[in-house]
Amino acid sequence: MKIGTAVSKAMSNLENELLGTLPVAAYLTDAHGRITYCNDAAAKLLGYRPAPGTADSCDLWRMRFADGNSIADHEQPVATALGSHPSPAGCRVACERPDRSWGEFLVHSTPTRDPAGKVTGTINLLVDVSAHLQDHEEVHRLAAIVESSDDAIVSKDLSGFVKTWNAGAERLFGYRAEEIVGKHIGLLIPSDRQHEEELILSRVRRGERVEHFDTIRVRKDGAKLPISLTVSPIRNAAGAVIGASKIARDITERKESERRIQMLMREVDHRVKNQFAVILAMVRETGKSADDIAVFELQLRNRLIGLARSQDLLVRGGWKGAELGDLIDGQVRPFTEDSRIQVSGEPVTLSTKAVQNLGMAFHELATNSTKHGALSCKDGIVSIRWTAGERFRLTWQELGGPIVDTVSKGGFGRIVLERITPAALDGTAHLGFPPEGVIWTLDAPIEQIRGE
Repeated sequence: MKIGTAVSKAMSNLENELLGTLPVAAYLTDAHGRITYCNDAAAKLLGYRPAPGTADSCDLWRMRFADGNSIADHEQPVATALGSHPSPAGCRVACERPDRSWGEFLVHSTPTRDPAGKVTGTINLLVDVSAHLQDHEEVHRLAAIVESSDDAIVSKDLSGFVKTWNAGAERLFGYRAEEIVGKHIGLLIPSDRQHEEELILSRVRRGERVEHFDTIRVRKDGAKLPISLTVSPIRNAAGAVIGASKIARDITERKESERRIQMLMREVDHRVKNQFAVILAMVRETGKSADDIAVFELQLRNRLIGLARSQDLLVRGGWKGAELGDLIDGQVRPFTEDSRIQVSGEPVTLSTKAVQNLGMAFHELATNSTKHGALSCKDGIVSIRWTAGERFRLTWQELGGPIVDTVSKGGFGRIVLERITPAALDGTAHLGFPPEGVIWTLDAPIEQIRGE
């Protein structure tokens, strides 16, 4: 008995020394499948430490196959081992934890034997691989995201050699993965920008992230491509930087939009300066002919309103011009009913310059006609007609108004009609005052008149 007790104690010490320090769940059973020993990791997995020989392993462990199917008692790894057949190496099962969550485990169950070869129990190891499998799934999920991304996503080592190359990079740069993986990223960089790569890598080596770096790269076909780069360090498990991931996005459309905006801003600046020049001329010439401040204010306000009507037409047309008929409607018809304005001529789309200058001319003519000409009488009419061949010829003619017997020497209106408008359109104009009514004619090259 003393010898048996000593052997039993020695075996218990051996179990503790060999199995107790293992980081994985380890337990022993007797020939009936009852647990005789479990280490700390196994007790933690069970949620308690069963007394030796009191618990059946098949009852304690709630297991199912990794595919979700249940495991019958005779299929349990311990039962298989007690039948003298160790469980297949790396047999994967799902096992319930004390918090009722399920984890993935690799089970190793091996029978123990006495000197005569009789099965006396089992040695069992459960290795929790849940985290490993989750990491594996996460890697595959991230790989799928990278591969399906529209952006070019590339990884490289700290020397600049390409390690991975996704489908987005193939589309953007024209190289297939097998053509460029293993080659230096400098293949994509123009000769005058080769220094950029070392600057980027030096920041990555310091663990820094490079965001929204706008640059130029070269496609396989030699075309230069504006792109925006975001470069991040890649670290190993120890936290050391071992490479860089690069996301490249085509910014051709953005650059084109910026170019158009800059061009538009220059155009707006030019037009605003022109408008200021016109307004200053209006102020100066209106001041010369106005008898008092009230008259000056009224005349200037009306002229600015006429100028604004032309601007409204241009804005609605996206600053590409406006139809001549619409310009006449906007500048002349506010002064009288439609029946007193006779318009004839083929449709003509005016340039922005023509809209602004003809708009001023029509406003001055309509204002004068309302005060002194055909539109000041109930039976007077205004005829506006034009032709648009190689040259543009327009005639404003008033009929049925008071007899013209005196003509003012001049004012802003005459300056617009005889000087500003024809000069702006590279043409000639004539303002006449026959007794039957005012007549104004304009002759200009058609290319100065037509817009888009």
